[in-house]
Amino acid sequence: MKKIYFAGGCFWGTEHFFKQIEGVETTQVGYANGNTPNPTYEEVCTDKTGYAETVCVVYDEDIVSLEFLVNMYFCAIDPTTLNRQGNDIGSQYRTGVYYTEETQKEDIEKVFSEQQRLLPSRILVEVEPLHNFFPAEEYHQDYLEKNPQGYCHLPAALFEYARKAKVKK
Repeated sequence: MKKIYFAGGCFWGTEHFFKQIEGVETTQVGYANGNTPNPTYEEVCTDKTGYAETVCVVYDEDIVSLEFLVNMYFCAIDPTTLNRQGNDIGSQYRTGVYYTEETQKEDIEKVFSEQQRLLPSRILVEVEPLHNFFPAEEYHQDYLEKNPQGYCHLPAALFEYARKAKVKK
């Protein structure tokens, strides 16, 4: 199993999106790449901790590639918006891909280069090594499964798209 971390605005929808993809084994929402130990949601929302709402995605690389996951990520974000996704505004809602192995960086950058050619504006998504990650409070985990009518900046059709997406081998 491999791990990759995606910040895509509010982590509720980002987590639910990735859970639909074949080959994703587990997900966990939390806070990544900030500057305080063990932050709470309330602290992260102050915009002073440096954390991004992030989803840890554990995937089976025999079923789904990192390139496929990063391409799917681009379906769920506006990569040209800084510190905002949908109605969620603030640095904790920035977009980013945080890798745990140097070999992942090459695959990520390849997809970013391909995606940039399709966009009229510059991609503003961070690509950095994961410096730290703290799991979010339990009520945030699997939020949209526990609260099917809960707030989400992503359209429901996107979850169906992720469910049906197939890796081309």
